[in-house]
Amino acid sequence: MSSLELINMKVKSFIVFNKIFEDKVMKSFINMIDVKESSTIEKVEKYSSFVRELFEKNESFSEYIWQLIVFDENIYIRKLSNKEDVSEMLERCVKHELETLQEISRITSREIKDEIGCDIFLPEWTTSLDYDFKIMYQNRMENLFTLGYGIYANNIMFTYNNGGIVPAKYPDSIRLSSHIGYERQQKRIIDNTYAFLKDKPAANVLLYGDAGTGKSSTIKAIVNEFADIGLRMIEVRKGDLLKLPELIEKLANNPLKFIIFIDDLSFAKNNEEIGALKAILEGSVSGKTENVVLYATSNRRHLVQESFSDRDGDDIHRNETIQEQTSLSDRFGLAICFSKPDKKEYLDIIHGLVKEYKIKDIENLDILAERHAMERGGRSGRTARQFVEYLKSIQE
Repeated sequence: MSSLELINMKVKSFIVFNKIFEDKVMKSFINMIDVKESSTIEKVEKYSSFVRELFEKNESFSEYIWQLIVFDENIYIRKLSNKEDVSEMLERCVKHELETLQEISRITSREIKDEIGCDIFLPEWTTSLDYDFKIMYQNRMENLFTLGYGIYANNIMFTYNNGGIVPAKYPDSIRLSSHIGYERQQKRIIDNTYAFLKDKPAANVLLYGDAGTGKSSTIKAIVNEFADIGLRMIEVRKGDLLKLPELIEKLANNPLKFIIFIDDLSFAKNNEEIGALKAILEGSVSGKTENVVLYATSNRRHLVQESFSDRDGDDIHRNETIQEQTSLSDRFGLAICFSKPDKKEYLDIIHGLVKEYKIKDIENLDILAERHAMERGGRSGRTARQFVEYLKSIQE
């Protein structure tokens, strides 16, 4: 039995990392090394097909296989995540399969070309002897509760769409160091988030106030700041609030911590989604787990819209009606106001951003900044950043 046939047989015995071989590149690899009764031209076709699939992803076969291992969700990692006992036999399976994957990752183009026996140009992939999958995987498992696994290993921000958790295509990379102004509000949110990460009591948070004051970007900056110690964010649209219990159940046994982020939250009265959100905030049977908190933003302090007819209408118990409609925001443990900056605060933000963007001295900067704010409907962190980005664009 040839070495390639032996590898093929070992792969068929996998029970932990078996899903890796459902990957298109790995399927093509197995097809390539299965050369029994294949003609030379068939071998060349299988070789080229594999290289084509691999080069779409990575020219290094060793690196590609390692990334598959990192992303793999398997019985072993789930048991560790749930803090369940792992049997000696399962440990042996993991060790054996990682050794086999290591062996596969070091197969060179030359070895396959020698098997083909055809003296024509064939593109070559690269391999590396620097990868020790057993040690590398052990290190990841020791840091499972900060590094995560599967899609959470290499992504920080996600969206929840049609019942699926999807990595954000263009995640916001803003950091706290570039988020100028609103330090007092930021500190309260940072302290709450840090407590959450340290398994201490943490509140669901409502950030409310004027548009453009940095409510959403504050949350994203905090997520980026704490991603290295196990924090992730999943954005949920208001229309998907009824599916919140389903999402939370999916996250319940994940070793990481999650902020469920709801942007621009407000409701018309008698909205059925209000009840779903209340159930989560109040910790019902289907409420949030210890690895999930809700952070929401809104331009309104009271999330349920009310009209004068609600106050003066024909409801006999109108006080109770008003209380019911305005009490949703009170169910957030922490409500933080972001109001428009005054002139000094606005200009402080401008000067901070000018320094961050390394813009040279601008004559009459404060006057120009004020004029820009008035033309854009008033002062805010957003208009400040837009103004400074404009200055950057016109500088040589």
